[in-house]
Amino acid sequence: MILEERPDGAGAGEESPRLQGCDSLMQMQCGQLQSRRARIHQQIDKELQMRTGAENLYRATSNNRVRETVALELSYVNSNLQLLKEELEELSGGVDPGQHGSEAVTVPMIPLGLKETKELDWSTPLKELISVHFGEDGASYEAEIRELEALRQAMRTPSRNEAGLELLTAYYNQLCFLDARFLTPARSLGLFFHWYDSLTGVPAQQRALAFEKGSVLFNIGALHTQIGARQNRSCAEGAHRAVEAFQRAAGTFSLLRENFSHAPSPDMSPASLCALEQLMMAQAQECVFEGLSPPASMAPQDCLAQLRLAQEAAQVAAEYRLVHQTMAQPPVHDYMPVSWTALVHVKAEYFRSLAHYHVAMALCDGSPATEGELPTHEQVFLQPPTSCKPQGPVLPQEREERRQLGKAHLKRAILGQEEALRLHALCRVLREVDLLRAVVAQTLQRSLAKYAELDREDDFCETAEAPDIQPKTHQKPEARTPRLSQGKGPDIFHRLGPLSVFSAKNRWRLVGPIHLTRGEGGFGLTLRGDSPVLIAAVIPGSQAAAAGLKEGDYIVSVNGQPCRWWRHAEVVAELKAAGEAGASLQVVSVLPSSRLPTLGDRRPALLGPRGLLSSQREHGCKTPASTWASPRPLLSWSRKAQQGKPGGCSQPRAPVKPALPSSSKCPGWL
Repeated sequence: MILEERPDGAGAGEESPRLQGCDSLMQMQCGQLQSRRARIHQQIDKELQMRTGAENLYRATSNNRVRETVALELSYVNSNLQLLKEELEELSGGVDPGQHGSEAVTVPMIPLGLKETKELDWSTPLKELISVHFGEDGASYEAEIRELEALRQAMRTPSRNEAGLELLTAYYNQLCFLDARFLTPARSLGLFFHWYDSLTGVPAQQRALAFEKGSVLFNIGALHTQIGARQNRSCAEGAHRAVEAFQRAAGTFSLLRENFSHAPSPDMSPASLCALEQLMMAQAQECVFEGLSPPASMAPQDCLAQLRLAQEAAQVAAEYRLVHQTMAQPPVHDYMPVSWTALVHVKAEYFRSLAHYHVAMALCDGSPATEGELPTHEQVFLQPPTSCKPQGPVLPQEREERRQLGKAHLKRAILGQEEALRLHALCRVLREVDLLRAVVAQTLQRSLAKYAELDREDDFCETAEAPDIQPKTHQKPEARTPRLSQGKGPDIFHRLGPLSVFSAKNRWRLVGPIHLTRGEGGFGLTLRGDSPVLIAAVIPGSQAAAAGLKEGDYIVSVNGQPCRWWRHAEVVAELKAAGEAGASLQVVSVLPSSRLPTLGDRRPALLGPRGLLSSQREHGCKTPASTWASPRPLLSWSRKAQQGKPGGCSQPRAPVKPALPSSSKCPGWL
């Protein structure tokens, strides 16, 4: 850009007043944004201090009334923290909470807050276990332990997008690897996992790694709800993404409910998870309705389209009525936020009234149905509850009769919208949600305007009762299991070796180094399998037998090179390249297990494909039935058989290699 000389003789390097004004405005906006962030951080610190004090009192007192009061205070603090963090996330993402991305006004959704946790020190128990059981220097795994701790620290504050989901999924998969490698039915890591309840804010802790896994899985579902609530549902693409997110959330809560038991916190109890699953399916159904053609762009004469919208709205209302019934019953009613129950009730009334409004529009503005379309149109209606038999066609063809019936539906729509506004005003929290009130009030104004248009001064006929609307949808949402494989990476502790051998469920002895030379007939052994390679057979009297190698040993080192993850061909090539000088080997001999799982074992374990604990299945044992009930049972994997059930829990596990692979891997004697 060429700077022109100004008449006042000012230097070319000086900025124009217009540019200075733009910079000043930008600096002022940035300053306001920073001030808002600082104020939110101060409020978050204040809430955290209040939560710490309430938590200490909750744990110290044994008075039930005091604990109930403190639990109520914790729920308030938890709710405030969730709102503040959402506001901070919107500011960090460059979205002004007071602005909306589109002119269309949509009903607010219910996002679920994430469970919070405290810092955790993995170093001491993992180093001790690696040294004692695996026979290696635990200090040499400092890098792996730091990587695990960094991953856990990062997943405590995930971003509200797909990257946050991948982060949570990656940590969940590492927990599954830890479960398979380091835990047995008789051994735990000895760590206390602290998590705060998402609904009540009450702290809970357990030694079971399954509690950590279940809490992370819960956060995956909660993050799906936040992603769905943040979508711009005024367009079809945004509504479709919201449907997908809420379906994933429902599938996550269903997976958690079916595979975890003995939850120590209310948000992970079966009753709560069932209610949350129903809520997410209802919100997905609402997004399906919003993804249809907006009524404003629809021709009023399109009778069939209006009737389809009416049935879709009736379907949403039916879903929310079921959710409200579940939330209103104990024990869910005791810890579900009151504002959620009120919002669900408001939505049930609002969408039921919306169904009657669309039917009224179809009757009053739409053209009469032809003889072939009449049965299809009449399927929209249900007979009034007082009538036992249908009295002729439900959908009238005469213009005056259509006006009278449309007026009756508008009357029910107006009554329902007024009831929704009344319920909205009863809840203190909902009174602050101006967007919800604006949506219902806007629809009420449209209904009143249409009713005034249909009303006549000489209309002395009493309006008949409008029948109910038959719920129906063209797209029934289904719960979808979370994509746990998208964040699956390599096992952080893969240096310890393949899980098929090197896990806490097995015992082994390290032998070597053994110097193996080639005789006239070769080494005198045959190898099979991959990662690690198995000594399948040893010829009696051969060089391998003289060196002390035995059938069933696994080769873990060749000439000083670790080969636990080598393939069969790589080990064979290394031995053949040794020549007459021979090779130096290290092997491990798997020892028989010292004890089998007992009936008293209630530790969490990884489920196998048939629902049995993997360690028990290896020993040919059936799943033991518990003979006693702990007063505070651990959260554990459900031991119900999942065989043949679609959408079951798919746990990431390292592939278990069979002891003797197929003979195609056998190259012959070496």
